[in-house]
Amino acid sequence: MPAPTEHLAADHPLLALLQRHERVLVAGAPGSGKSTLVRAAAATLAARGQACHCLSADPGLPGIGPPGAACLGRWDAGEWRLEAIAALATLDAARFRLPLVQAVRRLAEQAPAGILLLDAPGVVRGAAGAELLPALAQAASVGALLVLAAGTAPFALHEACRALGRESVTLAPAPRARHPGKRWRRARRGDDWDAWLAQAHEAVLELPSLSLTGTPPPRSAPEAWAGRQVGLLDAGGDSLGLGEILALEGERLRIRTPPLSGTPHTLVVRDARRGRDGQLGTALPHATAPETPAPDDTPTPLESRDGPRPRADLGSFTATLVNGVFGDPLLHLRLRHQSRSLLFDLGDPGRLPARLAHQVSDVFISHAHFDHIGGFLWLLRSRIGEYPPCRLYGPPGLAEHLQGLVGGILWDRVAEKAPRFEVGELHGERLVRWRIVAGEGRPTPLPARPAPGGLLHEELGFRVRATTLDHGTPVLAFALEPERQVAVRKERLEAHGWPPGPWLGTLKHHVLAGEGEARIRLPDGTTRSAASLAQALLLTRPGERLVYATDLGDSAENRRRLVALAQGARVLFCEAPFLAAEAEQARRTGHLTARACGEIAAAAGVARLVPFHFSRRHITDTRRLHDEIRLAFPHGPADDGDTG
Repeated sequence: MPAPTEHLAADHPLLALLQRHERVLVAGAPGSGKSTLVRAAAATLAARGQACHCLSADPGLPGIGPPGAACLGRWDAGEWRLEAIAALATLDAARFRLPLVQAVRRLAEQAPAGILLLDAPGVVRGAAGAELLPALAQAASVGALLVLAAGTAPFALHEACRALGRESVTLAPAPRARHPGKRWRRARRGDDWDAWLAQAHEAVLELPSLSLTGTPPPRSAPEAWAGRQVGLLDAGGDSLGLGEILALEGERLRIRTPPLSGTPHTLVVRDARRGRDGQLGTALPHATAPETPAPDDTPTPLESRDGPRPRADLGSFTATLVNGVFGDPLLHLRLRHQSRSLLFDLGDPGRLPARLAHQVSDVFISHAHFDHIGGFLWLLRSRIGEYPPCRLYGPPGLAEHLQGLVGGILWDRVAEKAPRFEVGELHGERLVRWRIVAGEGRPTPLPARPAPGGLLHEELGFRVRATTLDHGTPVLAFALEPERQVAVRKERLEAHGWPPGPWLGTLKHHVLAGEGEARIRLPDGTTRSAASLAQALLLTRPGERLVYATDLGDSAENRRRLVALAQGARVLFCEAPFLAAEAEQARRTGHLTARACGEIAAAAGVARLVPFHFSRRHITDTRRLHDEIRLAFPHGPADDGDTG
C-alpha cells in the first residue's frame, strides 16, 4: 500500500496561489518534490470539498499514467484517476519540446473548469529549460508559477519566469526531498510501463493504411522497431493509447496495447524503447553499419594517415582499432545490445564521438606514455555530469599520473557534477585501488583486493585479466575472456511462432547467470522456465578470447608471459613496429620486430593475429612487415577489415 498523502498547512504558498488562480504551474529540478507537493495540494483541497485536476508533463516519469505520455488526472479517493493521455513515445522532454508543448495544450483544453495543477518536467537549465517552461505555461493558460528551488541564488530560469508576466513564487524544497537517482527512476518507469501493459493484447496494424509520424527508424531495419513505444491517435489527433511494438514484418506491425476506444489513424514512433534488460529507456539513433572491405595485402595509401582500422567480431563484442595500424593505440570494444563500451589504451580519441565517453564503463591502460594515455582529457571533459564512476586499470603509478592530469584543471564550478573515477593498479597479484574526484585534491585510497592470475575485472558475461611486461617501465597486456556465448537458433524460434524481442535478452541473461528456474514471459503471454526455453531455442558455445599487447621489448620473459596470456586466443592484437633489419632500433626503444610478433602468435596458437603500432617509417609500404610476420605465423596477419 502506498504511504498516505500528507496535507498542506492552511497558509501554504501553493494554496494561497490557488485562491487567486485556478491554474498553477509547479516547476523545479528533478528531486525537488514537485509531484509530492502536487499530491499534497490535491489531498488538502479534497478535504475541503474542492475538485482538483493535474496535468503531468514529465514523459520520463509522470506522476500520473504511463511513461512516454503527458497525462491528465483527477484526484479521487486518495489517488489520481487517469482521464486522458497525449502519447509522445519519448521519455525526453528536453529533446522533443514542441511535441510536449502541443500535448499539454491539447490536454489543458480537455480539462474541465476548476483547479488544474501543471506538474512540469525537471528541465530547468539551458536553452531547453528557457524555451520549455514558458511554452508550457502559455500552452496550459496558467495564471501563476510556483518554483521549488534551494539556496539563496536565483532560480536558473528566474528571468524567463519574470518575462511571462505571471505571478511567481519561489519556495524551498521540503527537507526530505531528494533526487531519486537514475536507477530508481528507471526501475519505477519500467514498473509503470509493465502495469500499463498488464491488460494488453496483441494487434496487427497495416502500415499502408496509417499515417506515421515522429522519428521512426527506417523500415529497412525491422530489428530497430521491436520494443519501441508506439502512440495510437484517432483521425482528430487525440490519443487512443500507447502500445509496444513486437515486430515489423514487411508492411505489417505487430503491437501489444491495452484495449482501444477507437480505430487508429496515426502512429507516433520516437525513441522510447524497452531495452534488453526489460526496462523502458531511450533508444540510440539507428545507424546503418558500413560495409567492411575484405582483407588483402594492398599497401596503405599515402592519403590514409593511420592506415587500415582492423575489426574483430567476438559474438558479444566487436573490437575496432580506432586509429588504425599507425596511429595512437586505442582499441574500442563495443558490447552488443548494450549502450556500453570498454577501451584498451587511451590514445588520440578524435575519431570517437563525445557521447561514446558517457558509455565507457572500463578503461584498461597499458602504461602512461603519452600516446597511450593522452586521450584521458577527452574522457575527463565528457564525463562532467551525473555519471557513475568510470573504472580505469593499469600498472603501478597510474593513479598518480591520472591525478596529475585532473589536477591541472580548475574545478570550481562543477560541484556534484565533478567527473569521478575508480583506479586499479596491478601490483603482482594484488589490485591497489584509488578514487579520484575532480576538485578533491589527492586520490583517496580504496580497499585493495586480490587479483589472482592478474584478474582485474569480472562480471556476468566476461572478465579481463592482465600480465605485466617490460618496456623499460611496467606495461600491462590484457586478455578479454568472455564466458559462454549464447545464440538464438532462429529456425527453432520461427518453428514455435515466437517473434524476437527483449524477452530473448532476458532469457540469455538468466542462462548465463545459471538461473534456470527463472520464469520468462513469452510474446503470447504464457511463461516458461529459462532452462526449458534454453534447451528449445539456444545454442551455447565457449567464449572467444581477445588479447591486446603493445610496447614490450623482445625478451625471453616478455615472450613467456605474453604467450601464456594469449594461449589459444581467438584474436591477438600485437604491436609490430619494426622489421628484423631494424632490430637494434627495436631493442633500444623496447619494442618488437614483426618477426618477433609472428613468433609470439605462433607459439600462443592464436587463430588470428592483428599487428599494429607500426612505425611511420613504413607508412608507404606495410608489405615487408606482413611478409616477415608470415615467416613465423603462416596463417598471416589480419591487416584490414573484419577478422571475424
